[in-house]
Amino acid sequence: MIEKQPSCDDPVESDLLPVDVARQRLFSALKPCTQSESLGISQSFRRVLARNISSPFSVPGHTNSAMDGYAINSKSIPVDGERRLDLRGSSWAGRPFQEMIGEGEAVRVFTGAVMPMGTDTVVIQEHAQVADNAVVIDSDVVAGKNVRMAGEDVEKGQTVFSAGRKLQASDIGVLASLGIRKVEVTKRLKVAFFTTGDELVSLEDHQPGALLPEGMLFDSNRHTLKALLDQANVDAIDLGVVRDNESDTRSALVHASESADFIVSSGGVSAGEADYVTRAFHDLGDVSFWKLAMRPGRPLAFGYVGNAAFFGLPGNPVAVMVTFLEFVQPAIRYLCGMDQLETVPLPALSESELRKSKGRVEYQRGIMRVTADGQLVVRSTGKQGAGRLSSMSQANCLIVIDAERDGVKAGDYVGVQPFHGLLDL
Repeated sequence: MIEKQPSCDDPVESDLLPVDVARQRLFSALKPCTQSESLGISQSFRRVLARNISSPFSVPGHTNSAMDGYAINSKSIPVDGERRLDLRGSSWAGRPFQEMIGEGEAVRVFTGAVMPMGTDTVVIQEHAQVADNAVVIDSDVVAGKNVRMAGEDVEKGQTVFSAGRKLQASDIGVLASLGIRKVEVTKRLKVAFFTTGDELVSLEDHQPGALLPEGMLFDSNRHTLKALLDQANVDAIDLGVVRDNESDTRSALVHASESADFIVSSGGVSAGEADYVTRAFHDLGDVSFWKLAMRPGRPLAFGYVGNAAFFGLPGNPVAVMVTFLEFVQPAIRYLCGMDQLETVPLPALSESELRKSKGRVEYQRGIMRVTADGQLVVRSTGKQGAGRLSSMSQANCLIVIDAERDGVKAGDYVGVQPFHGLLDL
């Protein structure tokens, strides 16, 4: 009788490494980048802060009006009925009224204008009447209303952004509003990547219109990896297709380790089944070959080649994307010093039955949407084979089904990881 080895199609697999344990080992072994550079804020979008940013002054810097209206002293508010106040002048944003205001007086103010001395309340213009250089208010006016206090947004010396934050467009605006021209960000990672396999045909080497030889495939994984790395905001170094032999494998690993901080490959290297692969890693670094309790993406190689972190991903197209999103991307975030490493699944109702076996986490491709009553729901894209790259294009999320579940019934809750969050570094 043939002694069968574990495979992704087994209903229950033995001796597999749980995904959460693999992530823990990953973060324990990785060495975060300690190098940084100073960049102008216009060049810092989507870069990761290396140091905390503190405000050099309070925001707002002065107590100011939150609305267009009339600045008054709250002592001028009548207990009952109406009161006529003398209109002393106007205060504009950038052109403040310079005199003291007392009880029975008012100043016309506009949004953002510094509150005149002696005033503490703004009556919005819709709640006042103006006649003969005076303004009439009533007892409905609330003391202290429609005023933004100095420092209520940010106090001087307060930490505005902490190290590890990836700067967004709104953050760039905040930095500019604080007069900060440059920030210290972590060094952009250099990531070398290649695919492996004698069956692969590079698009660059193929004559358009020519038929592929029997058994040969276009190298789609390398282009997928390039797009994923571009999305990850790293400097991607394309090393092309590496053939299945010891010389080419060693050469690619040496070149990658000397030119990059991080190496990603896809194909046979991930399983470590060929003797020359294990010899190469033994001689050049320290790499472990894991069998993960997940589908797709059971085989994964991880370790270091020289000073460069190495990830060997499976060869199946969908497995490449899933293992990249679940392992490589969190690793890149960690190395960049980001404070958010993983994407937390959102709860969604499954619109259909989802089949799986116990004992491993499954990442099925799904299409999520929000119903008219505000409920997040998700459905499968259909057949979930690891070679069906089109299922990733059709999907807008991954459906995460925990290892202990043996399937999902229609109406059950599942976790979903939206691609817009997963792919956003």
